Amino acid sequence: MLAVASSSLRAGRKAIVVGGQRQAAVHVIRKSGTRSLQQSVAQTDRDTITRLLYSLGSKREVERHLRIFSSASHPSQPAKFAVIKVGGAVLDQIDELALSLSFLYRVGLYPVVLHGGGPQLNGLIERAGVVPDYIDGIRVTDTKTLQIARRVFLEENLKLVGALEKLGTRARPITSGVFTADYLDKDKYGLVGKITKVDRRPVEASIRAGALPILTSLAESPDGQILNVNADIAAGEVAKEFEPMKIVFLNEKGGLFHGVTGEKISVINLDEEYDTLMKEPWVKFGTKLKLREFKELLDYLPRTSSVAVISASSLQKELFTDSGAGTLIRRGYKLFKHDSIESLGADRFRQVIHDRDPEVISGDQSVTEVLNSIQRTPFTIYGDEPMDVIAVVSHPEGEMPVMSKLLSSRSGILNSVVDNVFNAIKKDHRKLFWTAQVDDENRSWHFERADGSFTRAGKSLFWYGIQDVKEVEKVVRDFEAKGRIERSYLPVGPGAPPHKANAAAAAPAGTRAFSTWMRGKSIPGSSRGYATSVADAPTPVSTEIKRLGLIGARGFTGQALTNILSNHPYLNLTHVSSRQLAGYPLTGYRTPVTYSNLSPEDVERMEKEGEVDAWIMALPNGACKPFVDAVDRGSKARSSETSVIVDLSADHRFEKEWVYGLPELYGRSAVRAAKRISNPGCYSTSAQMLIAPLLKYVKPSAWPTVFGLSGYSGAGTVSSNDPDGRPISLPKVTPESLGGGVRPYSLTDHIHEREAAFHLSTMLADPSSKMKLAFVPAVAPWFSGIISTLSMPLSELLTARDVISLYEQKYEGEKLVRIKKEVPTLADIEGKHSWTVGGAQMHSEGDRVVVVGGLDNLLKGAATQCLQNLNLALGYDEFAGIPTSD
Repeated sequence: MLAVASSSLRAGRKAIVVGGQRQAAVHVIRKSGTRSLQQSVAQTDRDTITRLLYSLGSKREVERHLRIFSSASHPSQPAKFAVIKVGGAVLDQIDELALSLSFLYRVGLYPVVLHGGGPQLNGLIERAGVVPDYIDGIRVTDTKTLQIARRVFLEENLKLVGALEKLGTRARPITSGVFTADYLDKDKYGLVGKITKVDRRPVEASIRAGALPILTSLAESPDGQILNVNADIAAGEVAKEFEPMKIVFLNEKGGLFHGVTGEKISVINLDEEYDTLMKEPWVKFGTKLKLREFKELLDYLPRTSSVAVISASSLQKELFTDSGAGTLIRRGYKLFKHDSIESLGADRFRQVIHDRDPEVISGDQSVTEVLNSIQRTPFTIYGDEPMDVIAVVSHPEGEMPVMSKLLSSRSGILNSVVDNVFNAIKKDHRKLFWTAQVDDENRSWHFERADGSFTRAGKSLFWYGIQDVKEVEKVVRDFEAKGRIERSYLPVGPGAPPHKANAAAAAPAGTRAFSTWMRGKSIPGSSRGYATSVADAPTPVSTEIKRLGLIGARGFTGQALTNILSNHPYLNLTHVSSRQLAGYPLTGYRTPVTYSNLSPEDVERMEKEGEVDAWIMALPNGACKPFVDAVDRGSKARSSETSVIVDLSADHRFEKEWVYGLPELYGRSAVRAAKRISNPGCYSTSAQMLIAPLLKYVKPSAWPTVFGLSGYSGAGTVSSNDPDGRPISLPKVTPESLGGGVRPYSLTDHIHEREAAFHLSTMLADPSSKMKLAFVPAVAPWFSGIISTLSMPLSELLTARDVISLYEQKYEGEKLVRIKKEVPTLADIEGKHSWTVGGAQMHSEGDRVVVVGGLDNLLKGAATQCLQNLNLALGYDEFAGIPTSD
């Protein structure tokens, strides 16, 4: 169920450090003698060192990490294992450092090592009578300082190489030729560089030659000038180039420490905890800078990469055990659970079954047969967002739950995602049965998590939550009668007695539970979980590249869509249709695209042939229907999955067959499963988000009023031509025509008034009630941005603090909602992807509240919301391509 690969290595003579303590010496035969004898001795040396690693954790942990790390060192990309940055203070403990690096070398692992030399440099500079000068934390480097720095770095580099070679570990000094840099700011910082290029060839040549590459943090400009660069930044640039599994920062403290408790921080999951951490009062200066650098680095790298801050003596424990020893920093994931294959995503789930299910791989079952067997009973699918681990639990009403599938990728094993998924299952099911074959390479994993088992004919049945043998017998007979578990796994007689005590004795001790802060005591059998929590209905994240067609791209909304789509990591804008601009190149997008003039017949053909995966209709009200009908006709003859449509017009906002896409109010699950999505209006979005938290206090005899001020881009465009004859869009209402004032319009029965009331009615406690509101719009002399002022009589007396609390509760955790005390201004709204609310004030009698909210009508009021809906419907992260920190 849980799979992973190995490598050869060299040997040396010296004591080896394991967990910070010297172990028995490991001997080596030098180059004299036959090649076969050398290989035999090297293998013996590797086996001895591997056995020494067992003192750090379980044999399963150590061997699993060794296999995975070894498989990352492919000759074509030999530097995929780790980048290790050595702090200058660690260089003062050079023997300890050399022993730890030699240990990795002897088990066939070749990290890229880069060192600094700050303390050594400071000492020499002071003795030379030079006063160090820092600006913004950066050492100002003049010619004399650089001369001393170069000498220090070369000396420290040779010391480390020499110490390694004394241990029989081949090492290659690489003091130039890797980093190219430009001046960071010559006038301000002097000879300090900003790395622009990393040449991987010297590093890879060293590893292919069987030597550890030892780099310094010196760079050269294109014209050959040596420049000083920050060692941490240099290590990050090396990591970006090689994308290793591990980035290790060795320091003398052995990790990061909580500024209040003083305890070592065990794990930091940046996706969940970064924003909170950065607001902690003790996170400042160097700590804040480090966290920011770690986040920027990990955001760039694959999610499988992680950063570890650790001491040199504990390097092996950090790398080869689940518990680790220093501070682990990674991006992290949430877990999900789904009760249907469709809600998870049928295509993605089928692919996991195809790639990982042993029955399918062996040819014993087809993917369809596996899916059919899963759906015979009620079930829940558990997993993590990138689907590194998928588990299926069958749980018919009143019957014993059975985990019928547990499928993990290599990353899922390496990062302990499988343990987190299993723990999520245990929260939902106090009792569980599952099966595994005896040749499962992770068989010990099953034993460690079971209360009992039975094995015969090469197959094992496991369970937890039951200690009574008679109850086990009863459950097994029920399985036999109903065929829920293949009979070859089931015992003929009574089940074996529980073996948990033996398993517990074999389990690794001292492993850590998932937590940002180190708990008082470690929890045996636990590990650093890779995912953070089980959400009720989170989005499983797709990274599949998909194609998008945009019809109606001439207006301001179309231009905003083009700009925001240019930043989407997986969605490619392949067709852009505009009658006026046909034949012209699209501007503002990351790749060349030419406008076309698609007819409904063209759209029908494209849909039939599967040319796009989604359509955006950015057309005026009433113009959308021919194109939607064309997509519907084409989809009937399409062999692949039907395209998604997001309609930005008002044409489908009242149709039950279309899902209304305002995720913050009406949920994500319906949008995820939808193929036809109506995008809310800009005024309507702001009005609904203003009123929704207060719906409980609506006074039916006195409906709320919303006054909306919109930038003139909301009034639409008219066609014109630039001096070269290219068609351009001009605002229908110009700021000059407004004379510096505002122009109210559609004072009653505005379509957004009806839209907001229609959908808010579905949220009322009494579904038969009908919501009403008065809405008055006006055009203002700024380009984009809507400021909406809500005046609402209340059915109960409230305070302003009560109102603010209602908004905070309603929009807790929403990434595109900003809540502030003050009245939002245009600066809070224009050009922002979020909706902002604030300025809550209560009438002196406490029975009427006024609240102000706002959004950019082209972004959250149109393009940004459209992309939210597209992301959900296509299986992406909801905020892919959307800045969430504006």
